[in-house]
Amino acid sequence: MSPEHPLSSALQLILWYEALWLVRAAAPLGPTSSLPQSFLLKCLEQMRKVQADSTVLQERLKGCLRQLHSGLVLYQGLLQALTGLPPELTPALETLQLDIGDFAINLWREMEELGVAPAVPPTQGAMPAFTSAFQRRAGGVLVASNLQSFLELAYRALRSFAKP
Repeated sequence: MSPEHPLSSALQLILWYEALWLVRAAAPLGPTSSLPQSFLLKCLEQMRKVQADSTVLQERLKGCLRQLHSGLVLYQGLLQALTGLPPELTPALETLQLDIGDFAINLWREMEELGVAPAVPPTQGAMPAFTSAFQRRAGGVLVASNLQSFLELAYRALRSFAKP
């Protein structure tokens, strides 16, 4: 993934969070008897707030990544159901199938590395059967349009994680 990719930015945010957590866990705490109690209480309150905020962010990101992966799996199946389009559309369909498949695989690997992948990957449900040329063409238009909308929504969602 390129550094500009919104998913990459969101994943980098999680990795930074994990790195900071490890640094925090490794930092020795000195004696606190010389610090005012009110200061310690404020620090503790702030730490709890930051932890809660980061937990919320991590859960939102985890849900977003899972939804994105499930959607990619769904569109893999829908694109496979379009097999039999006219020959002039076949190369574009095959490229799209490969790109969506690669995206789904790469996303799943990233989720595994981050420890946010579910124990069982999502599976494809029943896919429509496009039996006539008209159904394949009409289905192709609908699948392509909905896939475009899905990817635009996913892009916006992932960009929201990259913004401060």
